[in-house]
Amino acid sequence: MATPDKDILSHIDELVAEEHRLRSSPDVDTAELQQLEEKLDQAWDLLRQRRARREFDEDPGEAAARPVETVEHYQQ
Repeated sequence: MATPDKDILSHIDELVAEEHRLRSSPDVDTAELQQLEEKLDQAWDLLRQRRARREFDEDPGEAAARPVETVEHYQQ
C-alpha cells in the first residue's frame, strides 16, 4: 500500500511530466501551463506541510491542500 506522501510524490511526478510535455510543444497553451504550475505548487506545499507536521510530532493527516491564491504568493 502506498503512503500518502508517496501518492503526493507520484502526483508531482505526473504533473512535472505533463509540464515538460506542454513546454516542449510548439503551440504552448499558456493558460493550461499556468493551471498545471499552480497544481504543482499546491502539491509541493501539501507535501511540505505533511513533512513539517511529522517533524513537530503533529498528525500529517491533518495537512490540507491550500488555495492557489495562498500558495502562489509565497516567497521562494
